[in-house]
Amino acid sequence: MNRMNIRVIDTGSVKIAVIKSDTCIITDGQSALDLAAAIHYEHGARHIVIPKSAICADFFKLSTGVAGEVAQKFVNYGLHVAIVGDFSLYPSKPLQDYMYECNKGRHINFVTTDTEAIQKLKGAL
Repeated sequence: MNRMNIRVIDTGSVKIAVIKSDTCIITDGQSALDLAAAIHYEHGARHIVIPKSAICADFFKLSTGVAGEVAQKFVNYGLHVAIVGDFSLYPSKPLQDYMYECNKGRHINFVTTDTEAIQKLKGAL
């Protein structure tokens, strides 16, 4: 696994792992699962904040299927994930619709700040 910094916030009700990485660490479903397992077993967290920079560009091209594969792993394993970044760079209507629908749920959210991510994940019990 690539270098990354993980800070765990214990809110009393949930542990939230906040990842910092400028390199792509999620490239497919398996790498997402590996990350989730490492976070869960090493830090006891099932809530994860991931910067957009840590996710490969193919995730944001829905036609590749990477977003669906990664999302399915997170949902199957009961993880709650907030992806943080500026998503205005992606004008694709299908991607904007996908992010909108995800934000209506509890498992995957697209937000602009770590603070917003932490607040969203606190409520994802």
